[in-house]
Amino acid sequence: MYIVIVGGGKVGTFMAKALSSRKHDIVLIEKDEKRAQKVAEDLDKILVICGDGCDPHVLEDAHAEKARVLVTVTGDDEDNLIISQLAKDTFKVPRAIARINNPRNEQTFQMLGIDAISSTTIISKLIEEEATIGEIKTLLSLKRGKLAIVEMTLTPDSPATGKKVLDLKMPEESIIASIIRDEKIVFPRGNTVLFPGDSIIVLTQSDKEKDVKKVFMVK
Repeated sequence: MYIVIVGGGKVGTFMAKALSSRKHDIVLIEKDEKRAQKVAEDLDKILVICGDGCDPHVLEDAHAEKARVLVTVTGDDEDNLIISQLAKDTFKVPRAIARINNPRNEQTFQMLGIDAISSTTIISKLIEEEATIGEIKTLLSLKRGKLAIVEMTLTPDSPATGKKVLDLKMPEESIIASIIRDEKIVFPRGNTVLFPGDSIIVLTQSDKEKDVKKVFMVK
């Protein structure tokens, strides 16, 4: 399947690598030149285009008209909306999937025929149904156990307490999906500081769970 991904952050890169390993044809668009270059170096089998996905010419360079699916996972909901609409209206992509950073925008995207994915909403439902705060636990195994979502709660002496997300030395192919803080859900950014009592939810490969634990938990 031909898939276009817009956004070369951790989520987009992780997704591109995972889908490529399943023999899909992937094109990734990233507007930051340095990040695009790094992604291209890390994912040598994937075509990386440096450009703004909101620009129709960039989508044209990515041959969006060939895509069965376009996924936009930038950190800006407005950009994700514009890109998704271009994909559906201009390039006639059968399915547009957009990451929603603010859950309040989810209904707007869905009304426009865009599949909206809010990690906050997903994690909220997951927590309500299954989570046990306070201990590391596998919440969900995916793809025959190769991927997992794990949860852990920071203590005052945790090696991650007081640090910014961007300063953490996370294992490869691991993403902080959400932070539960005072019964509220925080969607982490690079400058988000972690505090004692924060419950961290991480998407990782199953064989990286021990490495993830070392980042957040006292040995």
